[in-house]
Formats: sequence, C-alpha cells, structure tokens
Amino acid sequence: MQQKSKLFLQALKYSIPHLGKCMQKEHLNHCNFADRYYHRIKLKKYHLTKCLQNKPSISELARNIPSRNFSCKNFLSSKQENEKPLSENMDAFEKVRAKLETQPQEEYEIINAEIKHGGFVYYQEGCCLVRSKDEEADNDNYEVLFNLEELKLEQPFIDCIRVAPDEKYVAAKIRTEDSEASTCIVVKLSDQPVMEASFPNVSSFEWVKDEEDEDVLFYTFQRNLRCHDVYRATFGDNKRNERFYTEKDPSFFVFLYLTKDSRFLTMNIMSKTTSEVWLIDGLSPWDPPVLIQKRIHGVLYYVEHRDDELYILTNVGEPTEFKLPPWACGFIIDTNSDPKNCPFQLCSPIRPPKYYTYKFAEGKLFEETGHEDPITKTSRVLRMEAKSKDGKLVPMTVFHKTDSEDLQKKPLLVQVYGAYGMDLKMNFRPERRVLVDDGWILAYCHVRGGGELGLQWHADGRLTKKLNGLADLEACIKTLHDQGFSQPSLTALTAFSAGGVLVGALCNSSPELLRAVTLEAPFLDVLNTMMDTTLPLTLEELEEWGNPSSDENHKNYIKRYCPCQNIKPQHYPSIHITAYENDERVPLKGIVNYTEKLKEAIAEHAKDSGEGYQVPNIILDIQPGGNHVIEDSHKKITAQIKFLYEELGLDSTSVFDNLKKYLKF
Repeated sequence: MQQKSKLFLQALKYSIPHLGKCMQKEHLNHCNFADRYYHRIKLKKYHLTKCLQNKPSISELARNIPSRNFSCKNFLSSKQENEKPLSENMDAFEKVRAKLETQPQEEYEIINAEIKHGGFVYYQEGCCLVRSKDEEADNDNYEVLFNLEELKLEQPFIDCIRVAPDEKYVAAKIRTEDSEASTCIVVKLSDQPVMEASFPNVSSFEWVKDEEDEDVLFYTFQRNLRCHDVYRATFGDNKRNERFYTEKDPSFFVFLYLTKDSRFLTMNIMSKTTSEVWLIDGLSPWDPPVLIQKRIHGVLYYVEHRDDELYILTNVGEPTEFKLPPWACGFIIDTNSDPKNCPFQLCSPIRPPKYYTYKFAEGKLFEETGHEDPITKTSRVLRMEAKSKDGKLVPMTVFHKTDSEDLQKKPLLVQVYGAYGMDLKMNFRPERRVLVDDGWILAYCHVRGGGELGLQWHADGRLTKKLNGLADLEACIKTLHDQGFSQPSLTALTAFSAGGVLVGALCNSSPELLRAVTLEAPFLDVLNTMMDTTLPLTLEELEEWGNPSSDENHKNYIKRYCPCQNIKPQHYPSIHITAYENDERVPLKGIVNYTEKLKEAIAEHAKDSGEGYQVPNIILDIQPGGNHVIEDSHKKITAQIKFLYEELGLDSTSVFDNLKKYLKF
C-alpha cells in the first residue's frame, strides 16, 4: 500500500510540471474572468489503485487564514450536509432566534468553534473544551476534556478544533479577545483526558495518521503576524517536534489545508497574487512533500482531491490540459467555473465571479448554509446597481422594513469594504436587526477592490486603480438618494479596517453626502504605513497598495486618495472612531495622526464659517488592550448606535429597549 502511494506521488512529481509549462504559455489576462463563465476540462479518466481509496470523511470546520487581507470561503463538507433540506436548516435557525427573543436578558455571544467527528461533537461549553454524543449535543450531557482556565489567560475561547483520525487526540486553538496570539493544546482522549502538549503562536493545524498508525500533527507557527514556519509533532511514547518547512520570502505566508476526504495535506504558500502548493501524503507524512507547481507571479491555484482524482482551481485565463500516468487522473478548473458543475464544493481561497456569499430567492436573502437571515422576516431586500463614473455597474444590497413609508425621510446606514478581494460581510448582527426594526435603511455597497465579482473585480480596485472603489462608493450613495432612499442629512457611513480607506477618502472628496461616520480599527494613513517596512505586514501588502518607497508612481497615486494626506479645511461629517491600543495590523499612530489633522482642519474651517456654524464631532475612542480581530463588545455597539442617533437627531428610546433582547447592559 505504501509503495503504491509513493508511486502516485512520484507520478505527480514528474507529470505536474507539464501544467507549469502550459501556465507559462498562457497570457494572464484577468479581464477574461468576469466576462464569461468558465468551462471545465476533464482529462482522460484513469483510476488510482485501491490503496488510494478515501478514508472516512471528517466533517469540516471553517478554515481560518492568518491575515486580515485574505479570505477562505466556508463550505459544508459532505454531500449529506449540502443536500439537507432548506426547511430543516430554517427550522433550526428559527429555534435559535426564538431563544434569543424569549430571553431578553440573555447576553448575545459569538458562537465558538465546534466540529463533528465519529459519533461525537466537540465544542466549548463555558470555559471548557467538551464533547458529547452527537444525538445528545443539545441535552447538556457532555464530557469535559480540558479546562481553559489552566492556561491562565484572560477570558479564553476556542476558535478552531481538530480531532485526530481515530480520536486518540484532539487539538484546539485558543486565544483571547485582547490578542491575536493563539495557543494550540493537544488533549489525549482517555478515561481521564489529559493535556499532552501546548504550542504557542499557532495559526493553522491538521492531523494525519502515518503508516504505523501514529497520529502526526502539522501546524504553522506565526511570529509577528507572519506565518512562515511549518512544524510536525507526535505524542505519547514517541514524542517529537520538528520544523518541517520555512518560507523565506516575507511577502508570502503559509497555511495548511487537509483535503475534504482527508487523503492529502496541502501546504499552501500564498501572496496576494501568487501561490505554490506542496502535497503531503496522508499515509506517509514523513516522506518529502511533492511540489504541484512552482510559483509563477500572477498565478493562483488551489488543490483538492476526491474519488482518486486531483482538482486544481486556478486563475489561469484558459483551462489547461495536462497528462498524468495511467494510475492518476486530474482536473484543471479555472476561477470562472460555475460551482454547480463541480462535483463537490471547493473550500478555496479563490473567489469565482458572480458567486456571492448570499443568495436571492423570492425577494429574500439566504446565506450559503441555507439559513434564512431573520432580518428578512419583516424586511424587504433589494438588489440594485449604481453606475460609476466609468460606466461600471456596481451592485448594492438594500434592506428596509416592508411597511416603511416615505423612505426619503428614513435614516440610511451605508456599509463598504472594497479591499483584498474580500466580500463585504452581510452576516446577521443583532444591532443591524434592531436598526431595521427601528426604521433604518441598510445598504451594502459591493465596490471594486472586493471579491464579489471575482478576481477582476479585485484587480480593478487595487494598486493604481484604488480610486475606482472611491468612485463606486460615491455613485452608490448618490444613486440611493436619487432613488428615494433617505437624504444626506440622514445618511451615515460605516466601515472596518481597510474599508476606512474609502470612507476617509469620501469624507475628503464628497463630505456633503454624509451626516455621520463610524469607523472601527480603520486604515487611514496608507502612505506612511506602506513606507514603513518595519511594520509586520508592509511587505505582504505591497501587492494591494503598491510600494511608495521604490515606485514614484505608486507614491504619487497613494497621495491622491490616502485619507490622512488629503484632509483640508472644509465641513466634514461627524466621525466616531473606535481604535485599539495593541492593534498590530493597523498602527494606532496613524489613526491618532489622522484624528489630530482632521480636528485642526475643522477648527480652521470653523473660523471662517461665522456664528451658528455647527462644528462636527470627532470622537476617538481608544480601547485598552484589544487587537485587530475584534470581537463584538456591548460597550462598542451601544456607543456607536448612541453616536448615530444623536448625530442624526433621532429618538433612541425604542432602539435601546430592543437591544436589550440581545445585549446585557
């Protein structure tokens, strides 16, 4: 069995390079991606020997990418889950919603990680890692595996769990709200579970079992926000822990992914535009990994395995055929493919265009999991488009109460992101639900720079095309007003992290469109940040923002839109900024500099505005501790809502009464 497995990997080693040759011949024209659906080329079909048949499937957990600027979509792992009736999912969701609404003093909490394996469900209960039999998961009948308090961390929680193939061990990644640093613990499962080991600063991790039935844990080590080292460890009588790989290029990071059938472990080495994948045999994890394709600048690809076949998802302009030996078979899938044609759903970091994180049906919004967003129960969901300056149509998603009248007099909250090829999050949040119930209009603007319409949508909003995102945002707000949705005096704009670039730029260029702004951990000083190579993510982010230190064109272009560089004496909307003292990703220094410059410009403008001029409020709320991966705090939510209601002159009595259904005051 082991020998045949090695033959398969040797075949890959000598055959996959044909893919690279074909890739290099292709003209990497990303414009093709958004303009047509891809087709899939299935190669001449061969089957692997029985030794490569699938292991029992392990239920998937959402994969976490260790960066603020990269996303990996969460998909259901098994065919059974994908085929679960929509009504069943909706019933389960309704139970959760009903529980929240019938317990008005219950504190709203983020649901922590859980995973199914074998006949058990593993999850966090209180301050403990626990497991219960699948059929008893809702009965509070569980076994405590580890008490997180033993780590002596401040309010620790679990954000990822992995179970060894035969359930001898379970590994869990634990962190706190005040830090991005994660500790991975390994618990031996027995009559008396005991912590076998702990590793600091772990990002991604996966289990495999070698030919001697020994569990091997592969994990990546993150230092100073950079994930470059891969380790592998064993436990019990044969303990060892060794570094397996180190990435030398600071613009790349590494994450691990176990194929959905648990057959192969892939080591993914990624930058913003380029990837390289190494394949580790799940049956022989101590053998050297096999390189699928050497990194080629501008080429992204991702590898999956199913039913003795490899699937390669790539952004190459045309699907490419390559030949494998008689005992191997593969597919090349480019990123314009209709996911419906794929025999399984890829958990891929590459976003196919026209494939949203949300689905529209009968005027309602559905999440990919099939759960209906409860906000649509009493609200109308609209799909709209705005025409940007260059004629590009920019999609928007709009929510408002179905019984609302005279929408022009209703408050409007606009949300935007537009960076790193990431979709604008539209997941359910209790405070958003409360705002809609109180008559607000919510508008999500899917501007260029994000990932909603594929790789080209991202490419058209990065580097020297960042101003496209600004033009899109301005067009969206103007279109909303022109279509009768609110008016400037009742319009607020909100964003998080890199979304602050577009919001700050709009406040400089078109402040008359807004009355109030809320920002959270916003990126506002692009120029100085990208010129400081001592910061942990500067080198990694050059492909998104440009290199102002060595490229004069990049420097001059950034100066055109950078919020901190374009502040001037004029009327601004009121702005509430929440920042975090220990944020390593968005330096606090840049936020403070922006705030001080803004206040100076406002004061200068006020001198020439005469008596009666209403000076906008600029509030900088610096939270102690904290990190960039921000959890929802009640203090933050209530402060932001209070600010919006006061600035727009609205009565906040009912909204805070409704918030008490979810938040403990």
